[in-house]
Amino acid sequence: MSLAMGLDFGTTNSAIAASDADGVSSSVVLTRFAKAEGTTETFRSVLYFDPEEVGPDRRPLAVAGPTAIEQYLEADGQGRLLQSLKSYLASRLFKSTSVYGRQYSLEALIGLIVRDLKKGALQQFGQLPERLIVGRPVRFVGTHDEESPSGPGLPSSAEGGSDEEYALSRLTQALKLGGFASVEFEYEPVAAAYHYESRLTRDELVLIADFGGGTSDFCLMRVGPEVRARGRTRQDMLGTEGVALAGDAFDSKIVRNLVAPLLGRGSHYVTQGKRMPVPPWLYSHLERWHHLSFLKTRENIGLLEKIHAGAEEPARISALIHLIENDLGYHLYQCVERAKVALSEHESVPLKFMDGPLRLDLTVTRPDFEQWIAPELAAISSGVDRLLQRTGLSATQVDAVFVTGGTSLVPAVRRLFVERFGAERLRSGSELTSVASGLALRARHLP
Repeated sequence: MSLAMGLDFGTTNSAIAASDADGVSSSVVLTRFAKAEGTTETFRSVLYFDPEEVGPDRRPLAVAGPTAIEQYLEADGQGRLLQSLKSYLASRLFKSTSVYGRQYSLEALIGLIVRDLKKGALQQFGQLPERLIVGRPVRFVGTHDEESPSGPGLPSSAEGGSDEEYALSRLTQALKLGGFASVEFEYEPVAAAYHYESRLTRDELVLIADFGGGTSDFCLMRVGPEVRARGRTRQDMLGTEGVALAGDAFDSKIVRNLVAPLLGRGSHYVTQGKRMPVPPWLYSHLERWHHLSFLKTRENIGLLEKIHAGAEEPARISALIHLIENDLGYHLYQCVERAKVALSEHESVPLKFMDGPLRLDLTVTRPDFEQWIAPELAAISSGVDRLLQRTGLSATQVDAVFVTGGTSLVPAVRRLFVERFGAERLRSGSELTSVASGLALRARHLP
């Protein structure tokens, strides 16, 4: 049996799935990756460099996924852990970074993650198809184009093109470096529609809402057994829309409003007789844990020590210095993420983190959290409105709404769709793997 395969390379999690390329069965098999507690279908999109391990070319060795996190934790936070690399694809400022004296392009870093994804698939399936279908957001993080591209494929590889073209060109190059020479792209919400369609017994006009770590993507599409039987046409895809924010932005709001003030945000220090605010840019990095490594430079530590010497609240600056010097960003954000997830089930949850002078013993409430993320919720709601307006449809004409992705479990996000479409039309499931499954089903139609 020949395989059709799809890869969902996500900001936070990735997955790779296979289906029967001949279309005999609708079943999809997800690649399982080894980890300490067994196996997992989701592959964390992280990369870890161990300063003590180098290859024949003297470059530090890198591992990705669950193994990367395990090695990082075993090393007690030593080494370099990189995350959310997908969110930089549209940035013309982030061309490369230095890792232990070696320069790596963004494409090369993502290629290392893709390499380990492919390795896991090869171990499970033995032989992979020559062509792969890969998911992409409707709108990449950091793009400033007025309109999204008209299709999911790669329109141009020129650096002078649009932000979307530039991001897609870089992702294509990264996939090639990771071992996939021939790829085709599909919008991630369209892929989720294929997954949703596989369990339908009648045709529907469905709104797909796919929430990842960095983007929220939507599509309106006609799906179902009769659509498949007659052959899908362009008219079945009514429209797509995207918003370049999602789960990561929600995490950052907890840090900004609850954690950062206890690390000196909004406080002052005295230098040369002048009362000065602690620089806000320090906390912009704090809001994204993988940016904390940018603060761990001799110049920045020197600045923080100078601030500490004249700080009105020196204990808070000591805690910030301890966080940066000891590479505790990942550990802190694990606590933040756990609190966010727990808020989906509880009205208030604890957020505790204790390490040296860093002492956090906080309570997060759902009303506060929803107030903090109100601008993001408004942006998501506006994205849905734009899609309906562009397609000329009303909410009453939509048969079902399929919400997927980890952030779809946030009650305030689900409420947006319940209020607009009604709880009886809301569908969900396979939050972390629906896109990969749908890509594998979509891959059956590759020529």
